[in-house]
Parts: sequence; structure tokens; C-alpha cells
Amino acid sequence: MSWRISDEERRRFEEDGYLLVEGLLSPEEVRLLHLVSTDDGAVKEGALERGDASGTTSLLTVRNELGDDLYSAIARSRRVVHAMEAVLDGEVYHYHHKLMLKEPRTGGAWEWHQDYGYWYKNGCLFPLMASCMISIDRATLANGCLQVIKGSHRLGRLEHGKIGDQTGADQGRVAHILRHMEVVPVEMEPGTALFFHCNLLHRSARNVSEDPRWSLICCYNAARNDPVFDHHHPRYTPLEVWPDERVLEVARRDAEAAERSEP
Repeated sequence: MSWRISDEERRRFEEDGYLLVEGLLSPEEVRLLHLVSTDDGAVKEGALERGDASGTTSLLTVRNELGDDLYSAIARSRRVVHAMEAVLDGEVYHYHHKLMLKEPRTGGAWEWHQDYGYWYKNGCLFPLMASCMISIDRATLANGCLQVIKGSHRLGRLEHGKIGDQTGADQGRVAHILRHMEVVPVEMEPGTALFFHCNLLHRSARNVSEDPRWSLICCYNAARNDPVFDHHHPRYTPLEVWPDERVLEVARRDAEAAERSEP
């Protein structure tokens, strides 16, 4: 049976600003996700580079629309959408999803930021937004796993500005916050998921290891928080939620297609 968020887990999310769920994807689902994503030429070809303060870069591929592919099946899956509806207290819609690619030895850092530091500028009036990050590779301190400041979503939105090619939280303010609040490194096994609030401060260090760190991040907005002006991320449209079993069906289909396409 697929995971369903409990009342206690929802309470922890509200208190801490995040919830770590081991085994959100089954071993077979995450094995096939790894196969499909690493074989997907469009992922790297369409990747955007984002430089950090030191000039090293991370790669990400952003998709605003859902389709019939494996990434969309995960974003539509009942286990993810149900949790988002629970923590955001109502109907949600797909805001976008993205593959984050931290390559061995070259993957750059992400500066301290809140996702709402970006999304506030997109016309979303309220911080009724959250993300689900699913680890495709093992995430460790050595390969630049996510780090979060526990409970920092309760600080409200901080001022953000340009740091390298990124949008980062006010560094002076963050320095004070770091003296008062706990930083938690989020090491994750493949298939583990981190649900986190859009005002949670988070960052990741450079990948200094020989191991890649890829992850899929599915982002959601509350239906009642429809942006007040058009932006490249979508306005509200009803989200077609798929049964959890559909993820494995699509994963097997896409993996078979990837294997057939190999020379």
C-alpha cells in the first residue's frame, strides 16, 4: 500500500517546515526513474545553468506542463498530491516540476533562499506553496545534499536579491538566523522524499565527490492562491490525480522505450 500522510506527520511539517519520507518511491520505481532520467537526452540538452557566488554552476531542467511521462506520473500521483493538499489545507495544482542535476566534482552550490523568494515575484500573493523533492541518487554531504534551517518558514518571507545567477536571501539577515536556528543536512537514499514549505530557508553545497546527485522536485500552489498576473509558471488549472499504481506502469513503459532506443 502506498504511503499516506498522517496527522502527526502533518503536525511535524507545520512545526518544522519540512517532512522527510523514506521510501516514497519503491526500489523498483526509483530504479526505473534513474534509468529513464539518465537516458533522457532532453534533460541535459534543455538544462539551465545557474552560477553560485563562487562562479560554479548547477544544472536544472524545468517543465511547466504535465504530460504522460514518468515525471508527470509522479507529480500527479495520489501519494504526493494528497500530502500537498494536507499541508496546504485544500486543493492544489501543479506549478512546475524540475530535475536538478549536480554532476560529480562540478556541481555548484545553491545559496540560502526561500522558494517564495522567487515565487512572490510571480504574482502569488500568499505563501500557500510547497515542494516535494525526490532523491534519484543517494544524497550526502559530500555530493551537496540539501540543507534546511529547521522552523525557518515561520520567519516569513525574507528580502531576496541576486547572488551570482541565483536569487538568494539577504545574507546579513541569514547570518543572524544561523546563530539562532538549527541547520539540518538532509541526507537521503534514492526514493526518499522531502516535502518542504515555500518559506523554508534551504541551500546546498558544491558536489565535491565522484558521485552525481540528481533529484526530481515537484512544486505545487494552492488553488485559492492563483497568481494575480501572468507568468511563465502556470495559473490554476484542475490537477488530474492519478492512482499511485500508475507510476510503476508508466515507469516500466518509459524504461522499455529507453532501452529500445539504445544503439
